[in-house]
Amino acid sequence: MILLQSPSRFILQVLLNRVQNIDKGVELDCHSVEFDDVRYHIQVIISFVMCALRLKSKKIGFCRPGMKFLCHVEVLFVLFHNHLFYTLCQYPQFMQLSMSLPTPPPETVFYGGLPFGAIEAIKATYGLIAQILDPPKDGYNLTMKLNLAKLPEDEEEEHALLVKVASLREVVLGAPLRVVLKHLASKTISPGIDELVALVHRPKESFFLLPEVDKVTIVFPMRFNDSTDTVLATSFLQEFVEARRTAGLNNAPPCFWSYSPPPELEGVPTQALSANAGFVTFVIYPRHVEGRKLDRTVWSLSTFHAYVSYHVKCSEGFMHTRMRRRVESLIQALDRAKPDSEGSNKTALSRSFKRLSVKDLRSSSNS
Repeated sequence: MILLQSPSRFILQVLLNRVQNIDKGVELDCHSVEFDDVRYHIQVIISFVMCALRLKSKKIGFCRPGMKFLCHVEVLFVLFHNHLFYTLCQYPQFMQLSMSLPTPPPETVFYGGLPFGAIEAIKATYGLIAQILDPPKDGYNLTMKLNLAKLPEDEEEEHALLVKVASLREVVLGAPLRVVLKHLASKTISPGIDELVALVHRPKESFFLLPEVDKVTIVFPMRFNDSTDTVLATSFLQEFVEARRTAGLNNAPPCFWSYSPPPELEGVPTQALSANAGFVTFVIYPRHVEGRKLDRTVWSLSTFHAYVSYHVKCSEGFMHTRMRRRVESLIQALDRAKPDSEGSNKTALSRSFKRLSVKDLRSSSNS
């Protein structure tokens, strides 16, 4: 099995290319979709200003002292041999990153279009490099203004921060789960959190948290649109639960699967319990969120449905490949079983007869 990676490879590649070629002052406008439910819009708008300078100046500077990146300058012409006209590219280090989240179902609660704890998580993760714009761009839940000039000087630290920017989905959608699991690590319950918390993870679909002092119970209603995917997912989840019982996975969180809703979902609206592939329950203990385990646990739980969908599609593709190969082998066997074309054309009408004489008959009988 494969584990999905947190950073978006597309966003990370765009950021790396922008940092390496920021002095060129090229505009940028691109869109991306992740896991078929989160949309991104990356935009860089460059404005140009006409300027003129006297050629008598010994030094011409195009940036403020201490700025990391130079502005793009294009010389147009020289007039009267003493003035230089050029275009100055303003603010090439700024980039807008917008994010559209899945449509939340009625049982979930958003604050300002974002899950609770998302704004605090963004500020804590990105610091001065990101500024949240209010209101966000039309059609999006979040718009950030990134200042690439404030990236760290060290290459490793710079790359690590860009990876965090590319992991915006984990930071935003995983913020409520991170708040609950952080309190679990200290064996407390976050104040202001209800007994049962609904978190969005797919369009109009949610999963549920039941926080307690010594554990957090997490329930996923599993829904699939295609009937084949439903059958494969049901089989996959049953094997998933059985694999947890092996000796090598004793420290993994306990996992349960059932067709009917577990008791923890008592009182949840009926429309939120329409799961055609059953319900998966995880029980998280403090040992599962210690230190660096917290980030991995948050990402694995917040993308669990995508993880199952990925392996269901891979299994379906593998079976289709095996069936095509089997059909090809049967066709080859049938081709080998065909009779010879020359022998099949021989009939009684094509035979020739020879009249024998008495002498020939006697000789053939004596032989």
